[in-house]
Amino acid sequence: MTAAESDVLVYGATSAGVCAAVAAAEAGSTVRLLEPGRHVGGMTSGGLGYTDVGDPRVLGGMATRFRNAVAEHYGVAPGRYAGPEPHVAERIFLEWLEGAGVEVVFGARIASVETVSGHVRAVTTADGSRHPAAVFVDASYEGDLLALAGVPASVGREDRTLYGERFAGRQELAPGMHVFPPWVSPFAGDEEGLNEGPLLPQIKPEPLAPVGAGDGGVMSYGYRMCLTTAADRIPFSRRDGYDEAHWELGRRLFRHWEQTGAVPPAGRMLGLEENLPHGKADGNSLGPFSLSVLDGAAWEYPLAAPARREELRLHHLHHAQDFLWFLSSDPDVPAHIRSELSRWGLPADEFADTGHFPHQLYVREARRMHGEHTLTEHDLVSGSVPDDSVALGSYHLDIREVQRAWRWVYEHPRPIGMVVTEGYLSVPVPRYGIPYRSLTPRREDADNLLVPVCISASHVAFSSVRMEVQYQMLGHAAGVAAAMAADSGTAVQAVDVRLLRDRLAEAGQVLTV
Repeated sequence: MTAAESDVLVYGATSAGVCAAVAAAEAGSTVRLLEPGRHVGGMTSGGLGYTDVGDPRVLGGMATRFRNAVAEHYGVAPGRYAGPEPHVAERIFLEWLEGAGVEVVFGARIASVETVSGHVRAVTTADGSRHPAAVFVDASYEGDLLALAGVPASVGREDRTLYGERFAGRQELAPGMHVFPPWVSPFAGDEEGLNEGPLLPQIKPEPLAPVGAGDGGVMSYGYRMCLTTAADRIPFSRRDGYDEAHWELGRRLFRHWEQTGAVPPAGRMLGLEENLPHGKADGNSLGPFSLSVLDGAAWEYPLAAPARREELRLHHLHHAQDFLWFLSSDPDVPAHIRSELSRWGLPADEFADTGHFPHQLYVREARRMHGEHTLTEHDLVSGSVPDDSVALGSYHLDIREVQRAWRWVYEHPRPIGMVVTEGYLSVPVPRYGIPYRSLTPRREDADNLLVPVCISASHVAFSSVRMEVQYQMLGHAAGVAAAMAADSGTAVQAVDVRLLRDRLAEAGQVLTV
């Protein structure tokens, strides 16, 4: 079945996709939004309620519009809450889409893309439906449309020599809040210090690459958990399939902490503070043992086939479910942590159709397009604001842990195996511009495609761009540009950027520092 042709087709109802679709529709285009799941908003409505902003002076356009809608909903000043409850975020986005007249199609996973000489004609979804359009926007976290259209992209960490970036590649093993403490053995059954045997679960077995080398490493994924102390909370429960042996590494960590007097407070394990409206908490991945899955599953996910991706998604979901049960019930977890966890549970009014667990896996990064301009660490650290900037960024370089591995430490009288966590990095940057050229493929690759999420950036630069508020602003820019290209019949690379910037500025987008 072929649907009616739309001016603009957006793939992925992430916050960027919603903003792109609404912006294009409000600019006069007919817009169809294809979403492979059943919800809109991506991580903004999928558990990441406590939204990272950076410098609030860069916020504008649809990011500010969303911020104001949240404030209006709760009757508070803008910025009073760093983000809304998940169901409120989704309600706002749905109201925007309905008000703008966007056609939303759920359960529409992309299967193939029809292209002719670098021009995308249509996408076909898994149910066989064909969706033609004049201009396309890939707003998915994974970059599946751009890949099926033949646009080249990268996944994971590059070598430091590629762009001359100081923070590229495999990181030094250094102390920090997310780093595993020393002297914890990676070997199963190794309580006697024999330094042998199979590795424990939750450890990536492959050897570490040399420092600075490009290894394809991807920031860890996980689920951001919306939790509550409300009377009607749903208690954590033991999942069918829970494996006691899977959590031995956590037991060893707690025993080590108790021996060294370093056991953290319970709230530090998950970020248990009422940082969302109505007393809810956005459970985050904090510390060396957390909601993040560090066994290398995220490295595989971006290029995996749909069936394998679903297996990996469930692997992460089961980790979140089992982690909460482990912390709240395992006798090797300190009593004060188990006691505090007993006060918390899943909110009855969130994620009702997904067992009260979030509907969105936190895909921190996947593909990154090779576009007309590759944003790098140098652009961010220098605070560069190119003439074609369509949004500003400001969040620090924020590379979350990439892997939990192990290494030999050469102690007398023989080497000792130790668990290590690698990859975390946090480096402040000034306000910087994100150029339109980083949202456009090279013209020979695709002349009617815009990419506001999997933008053309290095791994290091992407670690700052990847925040939801910046996706909202980049989606806004992509939507306006798509409408302009559809209306004029020109390639997206030929859009009048000065006019685009004028229209964005009129809508409140901040374009100068």
